[in-house]
Amino acid sequence: MGFFGTIGYFICIPFAALLRLFYNLTGSYGVAIILFTLAIKLILLPFQMKSKKSMVRMSRMSGKMKEIQKKYANNQAKMNEEMQKFYAEEGVNPMSGCLWSFLPLPILLALYSIIRQPITHFMMLGEDVVQKLVAAATAAGVDMSAIVQMKDGAAVVVDGVTQLSPYGQIGLAKVASSMPELTSGIDGWINMNYDFLGLDLSATPWSVVSTFAISAAVIGMILIPLLAGGSQLLFSRITMKQQPGMDGPGAGTTKTMMYMMPLMSVYFAFIMPAALGVYWIAQSLISMVQELIMGKFYNKKLEEEETARYEARQADRQRRIEEGRRQQEKLRQEPAPKMTLKEKQRAAQEAKATKKKITTSEAGRIGDRPYARGRSYKADRYDSEQ
Repeated sequence: MGFFGTIGYFICIPFAALLRLFYNLTGSYGVAIILFTLAIKLILLPFQMKSKKSMVRMSRMSGKMKEIQKKYANNQAKMNEEMQKFYAEEGVNPMSGCLWSFLPLPILLALYSIIRQPITHFMMLGEDVVQKLVAAATAAGVDMSAIVQMKDGAAVVVDGVTQLSPYGQIGLAKVASSMPELTSGIDGWINMNYDFLGLDLSATPWSVVSTFAISAAVIGMILIPLLAGGSQLLFSRITMKQQPGMDGPGAGTTKTMMYMMPLMSVYFAFIMPAALGVYWIAQSLISMVQELIMGKFYNKKLEEEETARYEARQADRQRRIEEGRRQQEKLRQEPAPKMTLKEKQRAAQEAKATKKKITTSEAGRIGDRPYARGRSYKADRYDSEQ
């Protein structure tokens, strides 16, 4: 087991323990997967609630965001600057609504490993148990061609370890569960029953379709990948409707992904064990219900918060207006302050100095008497001519 294989193994431990718990309680692999999905959603609910609240707030601010985008359509740098300023003022993180949407992927990969390797990743037994069972089944005359890798009619052995086919552990677990003598003395062994509603969840839908036999089991196996893709498409549409910016520059890419992901789900659900398709369906349906409930809850809550903030602003504005009126009324009712004798004398002097200001220039002045501007003054202007 390599470095990444070791990390993957340890990641699987808590998920395998949870799935084992539900399987031991119900005895049904399909019901255990559905309960496992529900438990994971409940564990992640606090984080998803925070993410959903941020997304709903972003959606409610989409009008203002569109105004900024339209105003600075020809200036990308300014648009980004104004958008960041807007996010800071509103106290939101545009990426917080997307962070938790990536969590289902590692959980899906861990669950795939648990389903594909039931002995080492579900029961958490060692590789030595696998080799012991291979040897015991071979000695018992079991056809191992679908369990181990074959070359020239013989099992492929590398460094003394018989190599299993991609889904060899599933086949080996089913064989060992049907032959109790092979598993006697193995602590922690669980007899696997993959039957769910008449369907074998260990089989891949494509292997059943390739037989071309029409039966209820075949139709059911075909429906699993179709329902997996359809439920994910419906969930994607509900999610996208509640997100802002669906008519923005990235709308085309977003809508393409909305259809591509369900198609990929259909493809992978066809070529992987049907148990994974059951998880896909359960995960999408639970997420859909969760999305609708949280969307309605947070829209109502944010609307109440916005109403409360508006009323608080209006009350503060009214309070300031009333305070201003009271101050004005108080000033009107207060008597004018009486001037002291010195203040009256000073005021009189200032008034007298202002009155004595002369604005004519020196050219038109005789002593202290100002004259109007015009002809220059001549003392003998009106004397009789001699």
